[in-house]
Amino acid sequence: MILTTTESIANKTIKEVHGLARGSTVRARNVGRDVVAGLKNLVGGEISEYTRLQADAREEAIQRMKDDAIKLGANAIVSLRITTAMIQGGASEILAYGTAVTIE
Repeated sequence: MILTTTESIANKTIKEVHGLARGSTVRARNVGRDVVAGLKNLVGGEISEYTRLQADAREEAIQRMKDDAIKLGANAIVSLRITTAMIQGGASEILAYGTAVTIE
């Protein structure tokens, strides 16, 4: 499955457009990560526990989007976008979406 943020793929022709492919996940922080993050917040620097949480959530949303595109009959996704929305305190949704296409 080819993924791109652009509207086309170099040296490839879009043969068919299948429509919107999307995948999402909602993730929440946990107490263990919050304690470590709170300590790191005091001294500064990257809060790697949250970085990993967001990275894992992005990968899950992308995989779900790819699965959705396959169900639509696509072999590529163009115009890929990823967005995040706060659901409630400590929980956020990661949404990956793009146009499912068949390329040759």
